[in-house]
Amino acid sequence: MSALNDFLHEYWPHLAALLSLAFSLVVAAQAAMQKNDVRAAIAWVGVILMSPFVGAFLYLVAGINRIRHDQMSTQRSRLIKDYVNSAHPTFGDVGAVSAPQFASLRILCDQVGRFPLQGGNHVSLLDGGDEAYPAMLQAIAEAHHCIALQSYIFDHDRIGLQFAEALRLAQARGVEIRVLIDAVGARYSHPPILRLLQRNGIRADRFMTNPLGLRSAYANLRSHRKILFVDGHLGFMGGMNIRESFMTSLAGRRTDRDTHFRIEGPLATQLFAVFANDWEFATSERLRIEDWVRISALPPLPRIPARCIRTGPDRFMAATHRVLLGALAVAQKHVRIQSPYFLPDQVLIGALNTAARRGIQVDIVIPGRNNLRLVNYAMTAQLAQVIEGGCRVWRHRGNFDHSKLLTIDEAWSYAGSSNLDPRSLRLNFELDMEIYDRALARQIGQRIDANIAQSERVTLESLNAMPYLKRLRNRVIWLASPYL
Repeated sequence: MSALNDFLHEYWPHLAALLSLAFSLVVAAQAAMQKNDVRAAIAWVGVILMSPFVGAFLYLVAGINRIRHDQMSTQRSRLIKDYVNSAHPTFGDVGAVSAPQFASLRILCDQVGRFPLQGGNHVSLLDGGDEAYPAMLQAIAEAHHCIALQSYIFDHDRIGLQFAEALRLAQARGVEIRVLIDAVGARYSHPPILRLLQRNGIRADRFMTNPLGLRSAYANLRSHRKILFVDGHLGFMGGMNIRESFMTSLAGRRTDRDTHFRIEGPLATQLFAVFANDWEFATSERLRIEDWVRISALPPLPRIPARCIRTGPDRFMAATHRVLLGALAVAQKHVRIQSPYFLPDQVLIGALNTAARRGIQVDIVIPGRNNLRLVNYAMTAQLAQVIEGGCRVWRHRGNFDHSKLLTIDEAWSYAGSSNLDPRSLRLNFELDMEIYDRALARQIGQRIDANIAQSERVTLESLNAMPYLKRLRNRVIWLASPYL
């Protein structure tokens, strides 16, 4: 034993170095095998090898995709899709209601979206919390069968308490209720609203908690989806969380803006399919389709074709990214984009610039005042890349706008929870919808144009006029943009 102690005492630095090297090599090999993006693989391997133990620890915490390709969820999605198809067949010629150039985009979305494109939908735009929250609260108040609610943030504030009370009253009426809140988003207010909901007897849970039962330490792999599904046929989705900063009556002149949508038709059933998969993943409880979806309750509706597009770090990885590339490729006249966090990767930047160089007018609206300062710095550092390509970038002078909107040629729309940044496009679970309808596309386009009318155009001259130290600060922070 003495000889062993002497050996360890004399050679422990060498043993520690060997152990560190072996551990780093194993983790680096795992990173090289798992990462599909060569730049991400090189970056992680470099961090792991150059920072013994620390780099490997960072990769184990933030670099591994812990979401399994859940075969059970895949089968459940297929069952719900087949159930919807039995009452609402897939839609035919999109050119009948939109434009002929979108036929190829429809084929692309058939492949990456997994949900069928279906008619029989009615989609209404709700401008901000002043329109969205009363409509959602009314739907909950009138519910007599079931309610499924999912949100990234559900604050314990004045509007959150209104939702909690409406859910309590629905529960007292015998309505079947499930509420799912992201484990990180649930911590945005104290005490968490989840405790109040559970005290009221409502089945509520968190998405992606820590495997040890503690609150999640992971900033990535969050559920950023916003869903409300009521009585088997009515749905709400978009970019809006539940918090009082979106209500003028509560926030006053500092009210944040956003866009949400009220949905009737098979598109609402697709919302439930997404919720059911997330709920089953989080709680292991399977929600029976026949207990929640009631196609027969649908009123006669116009034939607006639409579908949900879900994306996340699972079998739907980069679905939205692929849809955006396809949409930019078929654009012929005008692309309008509004995003609060505009940090596209080089592939998307290339697609935007290619569209602009083809003579397409590309307008990009971002907030003049952002709620995330570091993201704003990183965005500013990257704007020159799209401006040089011919895109027009506008900074809105009004209150912070959290909307995520896209229209192509005033005929096709894309909206939902996805930001144009690495976190939304690759690291988080998001939910969007594509809609082939000229009327709604014009309505969204008019909303974006109204923001442009109150915006200041960003130019290369204005970017270069910034003090050097600020430009350097922005560029340094931009290096961390995949993790912002």
